[in-house]
Amino acid sequence: MKSTSPTETKPSAPEAAGLEARSASPWPPQRWLLTQLDRFLSQALRRASPSDLSRARLTVGATIFLFLFVLSYQVQTLLSAAGLQGRDLAVGLSAMTAYAGVLVLMRRAATIRVPALLLCAVLTLALVGSIFTLSIPLGGTHAAVMLLPALSVYLLGPRWGFPITLFLIAVMGFAYPLYLTRPGSGLEQDSQFWGLYLFGSISFLGAWGLGALHSAARDEVQLSLERTLKEKRESEGKLISLFESTGDLICSLDLEGRLITANSALKQLLSRNYGRVLAPGESLLNTLPPANKELWSQRLGEVASGQSVRFEEEYLVGDKRTTYETGLSPIPGEGGQIVGATVFSRDVSARKEVESRLGEMHRTLVDVSRQAGMAEIATGVLHNVGNTLNSVNISTAMLADLLRKSRVSGLAKAAQLLREHTQDLAAFLSSDPQGQKLSGYFIALSESLVEEREAMSREVLSLTESVEHIKSVVSMQQRHARTGGAVEELQVPQLIDEALRLHAVSFERLGIAVEREYAAVVPISLDRHKLLQILINLLSNARHALVDSQTQAKRLAIRVRPSSDGARLLIEVADNGMGIAPENLSRIFTQGFTTKKTGHGFGLHISALAATEMKGRLTCASPGPGQGATFTLELPLAGEEVTP
Repeated sequence: MKSTSPTETKPSAPEAAGLEARSASPWPPQRWLLTQLDRFLSQALRRASPSDLSRARLTVGATIFLFLFVLSYQVQTLLSAAGLQGRDLAVGLSAMTAYAGVLVLMRRAATIRVPALLLCAVLTLALVGSIFTLSIPLGGTHAAVMLLPALSVYLLGPRWGFPITLFLIAVMGFAYPLYLTRPGSGLEQDSQFWGLYLFGSISFLGAWGLGALHSAARDEVQLSLERTLKEKRESEGKLISLFESTGDLICSLDLEGRLITANSALKQLLSRNYGRVLAPGESLLNTLPPANKELWSQRLGEVASGQSVRFEEEYLVGDKRTTYETGLSPIPGEGGQIVGATVFSRDVSARKEVESRLGEMHRTLVDVSRQAGMAEIATGVLHNVGNTLNSVNISTAMLADLLRKSRVSGLAKAAQLLREHTQDLAAFLSSDPQGQKLSGYFIALSESLVEEREAMSREVLSLTESVEHIKSVVSMQQRHARTGGAVEELQVPQLIDEALRLHAVSFERLGIAVEREYAAVVPISLDRHKLLQILINLLSNARHALVDSQTQAKRLAIRVRPSSDGARLLIEVADNGMGIAPENLSRIFTQGFTTKKTGHGFGLHISALAATEMKGRLTCASPGPGQGATFTLELPLAGEEVTP
């Protein structure tokens, strides 16, 4: 479809139809003749519909013919032996004047009605006058008279042609037979004229009727054509308006990439970047870089096979890179053969930039969420390690106190006495008062040292257990802190217990009772880091909801069970804490939304995204404020995506 620039003037539908009618004939002499006839027409008649234009041309042609016919008759009569009579000269000049008047009217009239009416009237009067003047017995039944009803219907239509036909019937069917059979004419006894003229009148009426039928059929077809043409042009105008009102680049190409038509947006772009507007028939591919040109040739080849092609491509427009989203659709011709392609192209650079920023924001949110999860894990580790370090400090203090109060120093003194009396050891032990007490002292000292050893063994064992607990907590934190993205087979209840251990100290200190309800479920293949991240966020939210709640018996329930259809694994984290208002349920997973004073609104949003990345979903339900909340994580058991 051709586009029309704002500066072009578009002909009206009748004028366009007239232009089409004038250019329809391929025969040069005929075109020359029509051009000459159009010189006698007014501008309004030249812009008339094809049927009106044809009648106007016929009126001009017939008038010129009759004018020349009368003129040649006058010249021929003048040169004859009898010479031109005054009456014939007057009639001839009157007729030529009337015909000249018809031509003048055709040059000025907006419609052919008045000139055609004048032409038919002159012909009718000339025919009637000549028949009465020449007294031709059968002149009124001549075939030439039959032309008048048909010509009047064609030029004036059935309505205006009917009075002329009635006039002919009245004159030829009644008046002229009466004139022929008047007394003294010699034909008063000849009754054959009445029958001939009666059938002549019927023929006049038949000629008018046939002309009326033809005119009605022709007008019906013409109206249908005009309606179709009008609807087509209205539709074309709407489409052109639509194409011109958009900022998208729209054009049509042949299969070689040559331009057929383009909208204003593409023309302006080509004019701005290519230096001029391409004319129809010029190759659009020549405006592209060589690499893009080759790709476009391949895509046009795909369109030629009947396929639609969509792609995004980057171009250098001016001094910046611009991304266009383009669609190529085939244009079918006669017989379904593809003859070209429509091109719709849109600048999506802004959208691509927004998508890039959203991607960066998403990565930032993931990093922030991961850091928040790491902080949660680190907090749990610090709680557990700190609590265990208290036991280590107590055990260390106990060992230090035992060592400080140990009887080992008395044993050293006793050994020194024995070392001093090595030469007289028997006499020293039997006769010396100090030596006599050594045996009892050694017995009491041995008992005391045994007790010290047992006490120190207990403290060392406690210290070892504490150190082992610290090692296990650190090892578990290191295992969960490794880079996410690796899919492994997990026992979900076991992972939940590990997440709970990271919060165990907090729950115990806050008096939160943890209830576990684990059904028998099969292991599933998931990203451990993502699932742990979701669990840490849900447990942290539940802890905050319970801390802020006025409920005395604070409970946290964690349930693991398969869904009713067996295709999904359900992990439910339920608390009897603050609950969620109904108006907030629809926004609970929105980025940045939080009801906590110190919250950042990232945790649940990132958790929902992580659930989606694992082909699952995270939902929330709450009866209302103060009635707790339940978060449900649905995960596929066999790799299928959970329906949102």
